[in-house]
Formats: sequence, structure tokens, C-alpha cells
Amino acid sequence: MAVLLDKLLAIWRRDLLIALRYRAGFWMPVLALLAEMVAFYYLARAIGPGFRPEGMDYFSFLLIGTGFYGFFVVGISAFVSAVHDAQVSGTMEVLMTTSTPAPIIVFLTAASVFVERTLYLGLYLGLGLWLFRVPLHLNLLGCLAVFLLSLAVAVAMGIAAAAVQVTLQKGSAVVWLFSSIAWLLTGMTFPVEVLPLPLQKLAALIPVTHSLDGLRMAMVKGAGWADLKAPITVLAVFAILLLPLSLWLFARALHRARVEGTLSFY
Repeated sequence: MAVLLDKLLAIWRRDLLIALRYRAGFWMPVLALLAEMVAFYYLARAIGPGFRPEGMDYFSFLLIGTGFYGFFVVGISAFVSAVHDAQVSGTMEVLMTTSTPAPIIVFLTAASVFVERTLYLGLYLGLGLWLFRVPLHLNLLGCLAVFLLSLAVAVAMGIAAAAVQVTLQKGSAVVWLFSSIAWLLTGMTFPVEVLPLPLQKLAALIPVTHSLDGLRMAMVKGAGWADLKAPITVLAVFAILLLPLSLWLFARALHRARVEGTLSFY
């Protein structure tokens, strides 16, 4: 465990040094976030206060939906990027033959992206809710529970996407397809209830739908554990099922790539 922590700290130190060297890479996304939240604020004003999806004002509905959706998708993409970068640089075979298990290597490489996106998410939600005076009824522990379970699901889906990258070299296409479907079905910008019933049932099979439901209830409505039981239970089931399945898929993809000699193909 201590060895893994040392490796994780080394990766974070490397990425921090890169970020300090290219400071514009930090400020440009922050400015983009500010511009986005201002646009959403005026969009909500244009629509008017009468539109209250899920019983909350539209601005906070949009802010939480777009903020967490971006976190989830970028987090999944980080695993694909970790594998793709190793394939392009020619280090894939070397990394996969070290004493550290392959899924751990990919996770360690993607971990700094998750930390960075968590900071951006906190900044995005915090600034948006504070600057535009959104009334909060915060259940902090509920938010944390939903977020951690959603993080586990994102890791599982990221490892599965990395398996596709190893096997077919099309991991980014899978992430793009998922993000396009999730944008429509998960209630990021409008309530799921306005969709036709078959699409609502399909939306229930996407973990992000339950993440957004839980976060909105815990952050804006101050929902208690009884109200949060449904999204937390569903996310826990997704995490329990997807984590071992994704690890198995990644192990199978690596084995097949080694046998066929395609480990470094990209």
C-alpha cells in the first residue's frame, strides 16, 4: 500500500510540475467555466422563474447537471488517454510488464486527472452557487456518499473503456458515444420525466442519471437519507457489478493483445 501511495504521489508531483510550468493551462479552463456559468445564468433568466425542474430553480439544475456530467465524462476519458499515450510513446509493453498490476498502473495515471477535475468541479459549483446567490439546503454527507459512489462507477467505466482501447484502439469513440447518449438521457439540461417512457427506462440504466438525481437532492433540497436511499442504492449496485467486470475485461484485453502482439497498436 505504501509503495502504491509513493507511486501516486510521484505522478501527482509530475503533473503539478507540468501545471506550474504551463500556468495558462490552469487559468484558461477556469475562465471557460466562468463564461459557461454566466451563460447558464442568463439562460435560466430568459426561461423565467416559473420553470422549476424537480422543484428547484433552473440555474442550479443546469449548474449541477453540466458540472458533474463534465467531471464524469472527462474522468472516463482519462483512462483511455492513459493507455493511448503509452501506446503512442511506445511504453505500453514496458508498463504492462512491471510488478505493479496493469489496472493499477492505468488508475494511477488517471488519478491526477480525477483530482484536477474534482477541484474544477468544486470551483465550478461553489462559484456558481455563491456568485448567483442560489439558496442551498446542503446535506454534506449525502453529497459525499453520492459523489464517492459515482466516482467508483466512473473508474469502472474508465477501465472498461481502456480495455476497448487496448483491444480495438477505439476507446475514445466509445467515450464519445456514451457522452452523446448521456447528454440526451441523463437529465443534464432537462428533466428525464419529459422524455418518452421507453427513453426514461433507458435513462435509468445509465449511472449518471442517478448521480445527478442524488447530487441535486442533497445539494439544493437538503434531502435526508430516506430520500437519498434510492440513488445511493442504485449507484452502489452499479459500482459492485461494474468494478469487477471492468477489471476482468481489462485483463482479458491485455492477455489477447499480448498473444496477438498488438499491445502497442494505436
